[in-house]
This record gives sequence, structure tokens and C-alpha cells, in this order.
Amino acid sequence: MSLANVFNIAGSGMSAQTTRLNTTASNIANAETVSSSMDQTYRARHPVFATVMQGQGNSGGGSLFQDQGEAGQGVQVSGIIEDASNLEARYEPNHPSADKDGYVYYPNVNVVEEMADMISASRSFQTNAELMNTAKTMMQKVLTLGQ
Repeated sequence: MSLANVFNIAGSGMSAQTTRLNTTASNIANAETVSSSMDQTYRARHPVFATVMQGQGNSGGGSLFQDQGEAGQGVQVSGIIEDASNLEARYEPNHPSADKDGYVYYPNVNVVEEMADMISASRSFQTNAELMNTAKTMMQKVLTLGQ
């Protein structure tokens, strides 16, 4: 692997973490939305990452468990899934969105977990940015070796 590949790998990591930050922000924004039915209630969303293997490019869904001798060439978002955990039904008969039995349904978003996920994604993004800066500095030092 050449030093030039570092930029592609770190860039794909930054792109994946941006998607993670966006889905987390969406989850937090919808944490207190209510609905009168389970079918219409917002469900938490989470991105699914996959390793991009050498020679694979950006197509298909690679896996870490594919040929163990191969080096990863980055990461890609293979999809965004909805959390299948139970929604919270609260008895609030005076709520304008209550169903005929007096229940309103709240999303399955845990704000504390989402904030921890947001901090983790932010730090991962920052690490990839620092990696790119370090690689750039190393390449600049190589150019000054002959002086």
C-alpha cells in the first residue's frame, strides 16, 4: 500500500462518519415525536458499514471476514437500517395525538446512547482528518529530502 492510498482510506472513513453523524442527528431530532399508531411512529436509524477490499472498488458489499490476507481499502455505507426494538406506548388520553384507547407512541430513540454515538462519530472523523494531515506532512518532508 502506498502513502497515496492513505488519503482514499481516510476520506472514505470521513464520509462514513458523516453519514453516521447525520443519522444520529435525525434520531435525536425525532426523539420526542409522537404518533397515534405504531406504524407511523419514527424508528431509530443506524448506518451499516462494510470494508472495501482491494480490487473491489466501490461496488458490492465486502466483509472483514472475506479473505483474511487482503488489506482493506476503505469503508463504505452499505445501508441504513431501522431499529427493531419496541416502541414506547404511553397512556396520555388528553394528548391530541392519542388513539381511541388513549395511548400515544414514542420512538425507540435513547438520547443518551445517541449522544455517545455522536461523540464517537465526531472523534472518528477528527482522527481521519488528523491522519490525512500527517500523511500530507510526510509527503512534504519527502520532497525536501534532496535539498
